[in-house]
Amino acid sequence: RARPYILTTATTGGTYYPVGVAIATIAHAQLAATKGISLTAISSAGSLENVKLLRDNQVQFAILQGPFGAWSWAGEGPISSPQTHMRSVSVLWQNVEHFVLLSELASTGEIMDLDNLDGDRYVLGARNSGADQTGRFIRQTLGIDYENKFNLAYMGYGPTTSALQDGNIVGMNIPAGAPVSSITQAYALLGDRMTILNWTQETMDKLNARYPLWDWYEFPPNTYPNQAELIRTIASPNVLVTRDDIPEEVVYNITKVIWENLATLQEIHGATKDMRLEIAIEGLGAPLHAGAIRYYREVGLEIPERLILEEPPEGV
Repeated sequence: RARPYILTTATTGGTYYPVGVAIATIAHAQLAATKGISLTAISSAGSLENVKLLRDNQVQFAILQGPFGAWSWAGEGPISSPQTHMRSVSVLWQNVEHFVLLSELASTGEIMDLDNLDGDRYVLGARNSGADQTGRFIRQTLGIDYENKFNLAYMGYGPTTSALQDGNIVGMNIPAGAPVSSITQAYALLGDRMTILNWTQETMDKLNARYPLWDWYEFPPNTYPNQAELIRTIASPNVLVTRDDIPEEVVYNITKVIWENLATLQEIHGATKDMRLEIAIEGLGAPLHAGAIRYYREVGLEIPERLILEEPPEGV
């Protein structure tokens, strides 16, 4: 009988759940009969809950926003104590930052325009969501006094877009795989009355000083409806993590099956189109599991020292 493992994702409306189901389906099809490894995906409230589920061994694999991998390992941000049992398996697709502001308030069109708000209603995300937590971290790191300058409202992506169209809020934070439908919808209705804020090298360097997780992400003109100019924003990876007590052979086989079936995964969900083996370990916050190390060495990836905690056994 195949040993069952559980992969936790997020709410069914986002990208984590369908991609998690796709990964689990591919892994089960390829590994259940031959290797005795079974994987099932479940929905959850997202990154913060996933950290707890993994800690309590209610699940053995989890998809997290990149910063949650780093926070978990260090015991920082919303994670109160270091999650020393956590190990990275792989970077997945990119979580792209969409910081939106009404154009009339975007004097430079850059991220620091947010520091000029004066009690305006702004949405960072649903309360305690990954978007909310990473949004706070980004603003704190950049020195934007959001607690005094923003009148924070909390809601999911769909209601947020409606609130922007109705004039009830002046902006929103929508981190997601691009292009994201709520931004497409907002652009279609508001056009040049809304702006996705650009990042500068200076603001990205400042954000990356503590955790080097973010990289450039560009939207060529017309990525979104009515978008005339190139937008330069940033993105951090979503990551697949596991527990240190999962056998090396299991993690090796699951890592291998994901990367060897990438074309199938990309057919199932468009967000995974920016997954590439060359960048499979860039932006990881927690060290790699020995099973993942074994696979990446086999395919010739150079693994930085900070990601190696335990060597896979020789001659396996």
